[in-house]
Amino acid sequence: MPELPEVETVKRTLNTLVAGKTIERVTVSLPRIVRRPEDPALFAALLEGQTIRNIERSGKFLRFNLDGWVIVSHLRMEGRYGLYASDEPVEKHTHVIFHFTDGTELRYRDVRQFGTMDLLSSGSEFAGAPLHKLGLEPLSPEFTADALGAKLAGKKTKIKPLLLNQEVVAGIGNIYVDETLFRAGIHPERAANSLTREERERLHRCIVDILTEAVAAGGSSVKSYVNGQGESGSFQDQHRIYGRKGQPCHNCGTPIERTVVGGRGTHYCPECQKPGEGGTGA
Repeated sequence: MPELPEVETVKRTLNTLVAGKTIERVTVSLPRIVRRPEDPALFAALLEGQTIRNIERSGKFLRFNLDGWVIVSHLRMEGRYGLYASDEPVEKHTHVIFHFTDGTELRYRDVRQFGTMDLLSSGSEFAGAPLHKLGLEPLSPEFTADALGAKLAGKKTKIKPLLLNQEVVAGIGNIYVDETLFRAGIHPERAANSLTREERERLHRCIVDILTEAVAAGGSSVKSYVNGQGESGSFQDQHRIYGRKGQPCHNCGTPIERTVVGGRGTHYCPECQKPGEGGTGA
C-alpha cells in the first residue's frame, strides 16, 4: 500500500499534470470505487465543468480541490493515476476516467479494486469520514516531539502498532515504521509508555528524517507503485531493515530477523533494537 512518501510524490506529480484542467465529463465503470455520493451518475454530473485547482495530501489520502467540491481519494493497495491523450487505448482495470476539455484524460486504474473516492463539498471534508479521525501530520509544523509524546503518553500498546494507527500519526505504514524504529534503535514491541523522553525525541526526529528522505527519493517501489508519470521511486535502495530478513545489519552485522507484531510482518535487528532499551540510533 502506498504510504505517505508515495502519496506525497503522486500529489506533486498530479499538480504538475492536471492542476488547472477543467472536467468535461466523467466515466465510472466500477461503481464501488465511488463511495459518496452512492450514485456514480450523480458523482459524474456534479463534476461536469469543475476545474481542478490543486491536489493536496492528508495522511495517505489525496484531496483534489475543485471549484466547490473536493474529491478525497485513497489508492489502497495498487490504485494509480495517469494522464493520457483521449485517443490512447484504455488499459484493463481502468475504473474512473476524468475527461478534460483539452482532450486529455486522468485515468484511475486499480487492479485490486480496493481504492475509494468520496466527493464532498468544499469546507466539509474534515468534518466526517474519511478524514475526520486522522492523527498528526508528520511533515507539518504541528508535528513536534512534544505532540508525539502526548499521543504516546500512558499507552501500554506496543510502539509499532501504535505508530501504524492512522489516528495517532497519519500516513506512516509498515515500511516506514520498520525503518524508523531501526534508525531510532527502538524494539518494535516496546510499550509506548516505556520510552524515555530522549527516545521519544529521537523517534520524532527519525520519523521526520526518514519520511523527508523518502519523499526526496520519490518513495519506495517495493511492488507496483509508480507516480502519476509512471516513474518508480528509489527509496527501496536505501532500506536498512525492511525486507532484509537474514541479511547482515548495516550497523553491527547481526542477521536481521522477521517477526509479526500487531498482525504485521516486522523486520528488526536483535542487537541494535534490544527489548526494554533504546539504541543509539543509526
